[in-house]
Amino acid sequence: MSEKIRLMLVDDQRLMRDGLRTILELEPDLKVIAEAENGKRALEAYAEHQPDVVLMDIRMPEMDGVEATRQLVGLNSQALIIILTTFDDDQYVFEGLRAGAMGYLLKDVSGAELAEAIRTVMAGGALIEPSVARKMVAEFARIAPAAKESADSLVEPLTEREEEVLRLLAQGLTNREIAFQAHLAEGTVKNYVSAILNKIGVRDRTQAALRAKELGLLD
Repeated sequence: MSEKIRLMLVDDQRLMRDGLRTILELEPDLKVIAEAENGKRALEAYAEHQPDVVLMDIRMPEMDGVEATRQLVGLNSQALIIILTTFDDDQYVFEGLRAGAMGYLLKDVSGAELAEAIRTVMAGGALIEPSVARKMVAEFARIAPAAKESADSLVEPLTEREEEVLRLLAQGLTNREIAFQAHLAEGTVKNYVSAILNKIGVRDRTQAALRAKELGLLD
């Protein structure tokens, strides 16, 4: 068996942390190595344990999940954070993803779905529920109507194929799903995604979706 994915759980409810630990450790490739009850403690625990993926709640005392995500990504640009919350309020969605989270899931997901989301993020992907993705794009369009640019403003323009992959990526599709729809090999899609991120100057797939909207590539 390959090395396990090391997880940190950040939630102010101990019962929730205990439940998540029990569910996730049923998976042979996942292991919870640290917990924190608020964002402030999460920063300390992350520095001490260096987990692979963080599951982050939003509403917590002392420091909320959005600020904790922002600070963690600021300290380590490679930090992999999935926001896992009961709240799908538009502002929480937007702020959490803009802070640098690689995924945003609601707590009504199944254990299997959560485990798969962790694997996706660990593999370099992003995982956003379709309903959450729609909120993200709508919120971005609402607060930044004057920030629109043309795709022609890029130093190195996207090819037609890259634009197609970017549009599919912005819908929250995985590399496998993009490969199926675009009739490409999954490895080819991965290469396209890397090229797209580099050309448009973003860190991850979530920011790529926002940038695609900004460049007028989304309807």
